[in-house]
Amino acid sequence: MGLKKIRFMDTSFRDGFQSVFGARVKTKDFLPAIQASVSAGIKHFEFGGGARFQSLFFYCQESAFDMMDQVRLTVGPDINLQTLSRGINVVGLSQQPRDIIKMHAELFRKHGTTTIRNFDALNDMNNLDYSGRSINEAGLKHQITITLMGLPPGVKDRSVHTAEFYMEKLNDILRLDIPFSSIVFKDASGTCPPEIVYETVKKARKKVGSKVTLWFHTHDTAGLGIICYMAAIRAGIDGIDLAQSPVSSGTGQPDILSMWHSLRNSGYSLDIDYEKILESERIFEESMSRYMIPPEAKRTSPNIVLSPMPGGALTANTMMMRDSNTLHLYPKVIEEMANVISKGGYGTSVTPVSQFYFQQSFMNVVQGQWKRIADGYGNMVLGYFGKTPRKPDPEIVELASSQLKKEPFDGNPVDILEPGIPSAKEMLAEQGLPLSPENIFIVATCKNKGVDFLKGNAPLAIYYKDEAKPAVPGSLPKTEKSMQPITLKLDAPYIETAKLAQVLKGIPGIQIIESQTDSHTKHPVHKTSGKTVKHTGLTKEVIAPQPGRIRKILKANGNRVEEDEIVLHLIFMDIEHDIPACFSGHIDKIMVSEGDFIKSGQLLFTIK
Repeated sequence: MGLKKIRFMDTSFRDGFQSVFGARVKTKDFLPAIQASVSAGIKHFEFGGGARFQSLFFYCQESAFDMMDQVRLTVGPDINLQTLSRGINVVGLSQQPRDIIKMHAELFRKHGTTTIRNFDALNDMNNLDYSGRSINEAGLKHQITITLMGLPPGVKDRSVHTAEFYMEKLNDILRLDIPFSSIVFKDASGTCPPEIVYETVKKARKKVGSKVTLWFHTHDTAGLGIICYMAAIRAGIDGIDLAQSPVSSGTGQPDILSMWHSLRNSGYSLDIDYEKILESERIFEESMSRYMIPPEAKRTSPNIVLSPMPGGALTANTMMMRDSNTLHLYPKVIEEMANVISKGGYGTSVTPVSQFYFQQSFMNVVQGQWKRIADGYGNMVLGYFGKTPRKPDPEIVELASSQLKKEPFDGNPVDILEPGIPSAKEMLAEQGLPLSPENIFIVATCKNKGVDFLKGNAPLAIYYKDEAKPAVPGSLPKTEKSMQPITLKLDAPYIETAKLAQVLKGIPGIQIIESQTDSHTKHPVHKTSGKTVKHTGLTKEVIAPQPGRIRKILKANGNRVEEDEIVLHLIFMDIEHDIPACFSGHIDKIMVSEGDFIKSGQLLFTIK
């Protein structure tokens, strides 16, 4: 009896790039590597979607559609090219209406896709219904997903993220009769315990029979990748995800050759010529030799099992923290994630929910626990992304409702979304840009940053070894969500500046501006959100509360502004923050320009 061949998909050119390089890789640099991979006999690749859609527009000054076309041209017509979709979010972080969901499937087929892996981070299978049917109707293979993760220690609710819980989700898929070509169990953080992997696959195989293709996906971040793959294989899995060096292991998938070796004498094998894979990896490593590999991307991180952060998000987040000089806060942010997950309803830590967790954890660390609810996290606990596996903490729901000024919602998220094509066309027309389907989709999923790209204003932010910083000095990624910096609540209307500085000096996220006048002079301190204010006579100076990039300036010198009226948008840590006027008056002088990269404490504008 011959060895059973385990199928595999090479994730190097999507998840590998996302997990190791923060998704910031130029197309011309990797085409020789994917061509070598085809020559080595690999027939199935992940090549787009996920963060590798937006990242090309945001950081690489390239179109994701152009990249997809070039890859298809390079590999030929017969290779299975797969992309990743986030259910009703498709390839963005926000929910998309039905017309954009349908357009996603049609455009991705047009640009060379064979298969779309489709997941929902909340495991709300209603979110995969319309998107899955759209993929199927477009003539693509639909790989439907159940998302997995390991629960952090100390979590009391053990009714979620178990084999039984995942079977509930499989039953939901079958009950809804969503069309699919295969089923994948996706552990984006690499934290699901091997025994739960084994029991999940075993139960699923018994449920669906031998004719349904089952796949398993994990990351090696916590060092569990190969042992979880072995558990899945012994339980009856058909295929797994692997990668090539230099993007294998660490935050990526286990290496093809490592997995091949692990299967020796097991009764299973990969259908590869290891010498050809060695040559392919040599060419790949040479192709990527200019790129800086963050140390956290290539090491085992045992603490991830305590606070599950997906490999594909970990490096993207640390890249942004490098951009904004906040990387020193990373350990505290990761530690805070367990708290954020448990109070948020136990959605799987995979994009976009992993980003919501990270953003909320970041705010809790910088501003104090639950002082500010991030928009994405708040909308999730309120129900606007679908149903969380378990009900979120009622106090957090109340806080989110109060801060976001929204009521909780328990319906289908896409039912309350206006069609996206008309508004995208309007944005394009206002900018004098062509109304092509690709442009419409870019603007619908990337919003203002999509417009920036189409107008040629997107930054280049790729890290190379010889620079150890973004390709354009000082460049930062542009971002999209909103975040409020710290508001200082003072008991007295006046406070001595020197004493204030002494008390608050060194607290992360708080910016103290000291006057040049005598330290015993008292200055009025106004409780304003989203700014640091310094008085100089009749002029008030508004100071940047954190580093970032000036996205948009809404006012001009001399304009009348009311208190809390928005003056400009500042991008920071994948979040768009509104900087308002601190007082009613007239803009005296705006000190920055659109596109400027500013430091914490830098003067933004003055008001008289």
